[in-house]
Amino acid sequence: MNRKQSEKFNPGIGATKDLSLRVSVATLVRVLFDHPDTGDLILALERKATLLEGQYGHFVDVKSQPFGGAIQILDPTALQDIVGEYHFDNEQSYREQDFRLFIRPSAWEAVRQFCWRQFTLADDDVIESGPRRELTEEFANTLKIDLRIDQYTYQSVGTIVEATPSPTENFYARGYPTVRIYHLFEVRIRDPFVMHLMFTSSSRYTDQDLRELALQDFQNGGYGWYNAVLTLPMSAISTTYLSLSPEARNHPMSLQNHQLDGTVAAILDDITVPKYQKMLLKN
Repeated sequence: MNRKQSEKFNPGIGATKDLSLRVSVATLVRVLFDHPDTGDLILALERKATLLEGQYGHFVDVKSQPFGGAIQILDPTALQDIVGEYHFDNEQSYREQDFRLFIRPSAWEAVRQFCWRQFTLADDDVIESGPRRELTEEFANTLKIDLRIDQYTYQSVGTIVEATPSPTENFYARGYPTVRIYHLFEVRIRDPFVMHLMFTSSSRYTDQDLRELALQDFQNGGYGWYNAVLTLPMSAISTTYLSLSPEARNHPMSLQNHQLDGTVAAILDDITVPKYQKMLLKN
């Protein structure tokens, strides 16, 4: 159904009795490069230190996860035509037009099918179809560089769905039960300078360093965040996950004294994770 411009849909904000299911649609990016000396395949992760409030006061959680972030909605009216009425989950998502929404639970399957079609066709008329915007923002945050398109290549790999709701850790909507859809990409870093920066960031900071930097950020009036990069050999990651039971892969795990988020297992082609449904594209 086409609408006149004067009838353009303006979504509300927050959950309602009917719009009770939170859905997050985002990119997950498998950032890879070949070690310049050994040729080993290296996975780069975003290492995030976040100040949280616990039962006994504040603490800083440090975890490493794939790069990526919320997909932008480019045409809110067209999305409503496809999935029905929706609200953004908070003011931040509304301002950024991020696909972090409250929908009717009955619309979940329509959202999932719509995203699969969009990802397969790489059609960006309604929602964002590529990883470049979020990747550029995250490399600016972690490495303080303006990542250029000539420094890497990327390709769409498939879709990952987490259909069983679980509480979100998103700062602006923490705790809401959420279902998730990820557009998975593989990025290959080609620029030796960017590789060097990632190795430097990985070796420069311990997790304790990041905790202290996040606390300093909070004391200076910030949110209590600090980001860096973690680089690990793909062989070590795959071997560790293969040694775990499928059920254990549903949860964060520790590797070389670093906590890896559960989504790390999700981006590995040869690793089965029960809570994630992977639909990989064939080359």
